[in-house]
Amino acid sequence: MLEFMAIDPIQLTKELVDIESTTYGEGAAGAFLYEYLSAQRYAVERMDVAQPDRTLTPGAGTGERFNVYAALPGVTPDVVLSTHMDTVPPFFGCTEDDEFLYGRGTCDAKGIIAAQVAAADRLRESGVKVGLLFVVGEERDSAGAAVANTRPKGSRFLINGEPTDNRLALASKGALRVELRAKGRMAHSAYPELGESAIDKLVEALHDVLALPLPVEPEIGPSTLNIGLIEGGRAPNVIADKAEAHILVRLVGPSEGIKRSIIEVVGDRADVMFSLDLPFVRMRKVGALPTMVAKFTTDIPKLTAWGEPFLLGPGSIHVAHTPKEKIAKKELLECVDLYVDLATDLVAKG
Repeated sequence: MLEFMAIDPIQLTKELVDIESTTYGEGAAGAFLYEYLSAQRYAVERMDVAQPDRTLTPGAGTGERFNVYAALPGVTPDVVLSTHMDTVPPFFGCTEDDEFLYGRGTCDAKGIIAAQVAAADRLRESGVKVGLLFVVGEERDSAGAAVANTRPKGSRFLINGEPTDNRLALASKGALRVELRAKGRMAHSAYPELGESAIDKLVEALHDVLALPLPVEPEIGPSTLNIGLIEGGRAPNVIADKAEAHILVRLVGPSEGIKRSIIEVVGDRADVMFSLDLPFVRMRKVGALPTMVAKFTTDIPKLTAWGEPFLLGPGSIHVAHTPKEKIAKKELLECVDLYVDLATDLVAKG
């Protein structure tokens, strides 16, 4: 069992990064945090989150996964600090030098977990009613946040953590995940007239999707579209009977118009499914904190029942999801102070 200890966010980050917790396999990280926070005198709660259907989501895990919520016993929090336990693959453990911690999750978002735990310790000692919420699935479908939103704790404010270089986000882009699936008819490639190529249909549809004009928000910037995955066919000498592509659109406004445009331009060349739709979010400025606009998406749209949202965290999004993921130790420690100051200010002024 863990013993009660002073919280060192750098050491806690290292311990968390060394626990593999890619999406759908977050159970070990959740168990560690449950035990760690229990040892810190919190009342800790598990919120179970179901595994997705493996037939629909290749690579989905089989073990248990759950959100972790913590607050002092009997306390209804005014402010909740929250981020996610899952990481993108591949897993690689923590290393360090004098300036940085390196490893999967150092900035996205296990260093943020450590900073929030350290900040919450200081906040509760100062009398602020604070809670901690760590969720699963943010890197894929925000499934943990969706479950948490059915079990709010009465908080007035939610401070969500993502890598913002310790700047307060004034907005974050939404996300629309689009899946195209084309069907064809197999034949020998020497006789293409006897078959119908699903790949040809898909490539032509994708060409037209890429040519679509996308909305621009003057203060935020443009919507962007990325074709992130293409699969299909059987062999070079076989006319392809199936093909699919997965697209992610970063939204700066409502998704309805983009959905209609994609359906119209694809036509009957492929089936269109929208598997994720997270809206664009605006947030307010507080005090003299430096600000930014997050071009990425967060769990905030799925946590609407947890209070007015704010987005702040250490680390750079430019190294998240890369083999060079890292976080500066100095920036990590500075963010503890920022979380304390922001939470205190929100609770005091509303």
